[in-house]
Amino acid sequence: MSPDLRRSLRRIVPAIALALLAACAQKPVAPPAAEPSPPPAPSPAAAAPTASPVGWAALDGWQRDDPAAAWPALRESCERLGRRTEWKPTCDAAGALPARPDAATARAFFEQNFQPWRLANPDGSEEGMVTGYYEPLIHGSLEPSARYRWPIRGVPKDMLTIELGEVYPDLKSLRLRGRVVGNKVVPYWSRAEIDQLDAKLPAPTLMWAADPIDLFFLQVQGSGRVQLPDGQLLRIGYADQNGHPYQSIGRWLVAQGELRLDQASMQGIRAWAERNPKRLRELLNANPSYVFFRQLPSSDAGPIGALGVPLSAGRSIAVDPRYVPLGAPVFLATTEPLSSRPLERLVLAQDTGGAIKGAVRADFFWGFGHEAGQQAGRMKQKGRMWVLLPKGMSPPTARP
Repeated sequence: MSPDLRRSLRRIVPAIALALLAACAQKPVAPPAAEPSPPPAPSPAAAAPTASPVGWAALDGWQRDDPAAAWPALRESCERLGRRTEWKPTCDAAGALPARPDAATARAFFEQNFQPWRLANPDGSEEGMVTGYYEPLIHGSLEPSARYRWPIRGVPKDMLTIELGEVYPDLKSLRLRGRVVGNKVVPYWSRAEIDQLDAKLPAPTLMWAADPIDLFFLQVQGSGRVQLPDGQLLRIGYADQNGHPYQSIGRWLVAQGELRLDQASMQGIRAWAERNPKRLRELLNANPSYVFFRQLPSSDAGPIGALGVPLSAGRSIAVDPRYVPLGAPVFLATTEPLSSRPLERLVLAQDTGGAIKGAVRADFFWGFGHEAGQQAGRMKQKGRMWVLLPKGMSPPTARP
């Protein structure tokens, strides 16, 4: 970092911290193919004791689930965790078993090698929110046209990503996005400003989308696939973000009196946009956050999550890594979307997201495509969580 830039940072950080620091580590509301940065340091609230060791009988539905269905996701986690001292013996033991063991073998493995920890909120309550996300499919083209006119942008050339820890060591886990104006660093353009700049924005256009709402939800999900006019599928993933905090357009519609809270789902937002095409830009610009993409190799595997491994439909979740170590198995007890039918299963904590905050908080990955999107858009359920850790290892906020 140059001396001039360092001096500029020292002048501007105090003035813009309240507006931007939360956004420095902010990602879209549902987890993107993650930017590899350390989780934020626990705040005083996060440091409250939120995990207690329990026996296997305490896990609601443990005996009813087939833990072997989560085995491929566990092996993906072990690709990253198996090099760590505390995880190596457990991952080595998992690698010695068949690629897909039967249910009894998988259950015995977990019960012999892991200790369940019940998660609780700082106030002691054990229920939290479980939402859903997915990998969308949208229609697009490599060339603009009357139909394909909404740009899917790569990272702008003029956007700075500044590690604040270089200036303020206490902020080592936070990043600032900005741009240089004269000898000052100022916040990067908001969504509305990016929209107004249009072709003047110094960013590559990867391709062009047919539908602005589809593109918006692609940004919220953080990754997806684009179907070209000839049927070819291209995969794109999160590359960076403009540094502005995510604001829910569903909540904006509720605040405007346009929708009731129970209508503010992806389906409800889309229906409102179709009824109000003249207010489309006003709706989208209510969220100043903007996601930039990169093209990824084509693959039949799931999108890459924050752990750096492909997500498994129905067996991966996003968590707050201040409370749940990335890669760890989690037993989740919740219900299916808009239903009281139990959804109790072993999942792997393989992703994060800007809106996923708290000990008992998860985002359930439904998979790829329209049906997965329908399920994800409707999911806002109460749930309980138990993190499973190798024996002898404790969660970040375990009770003494």
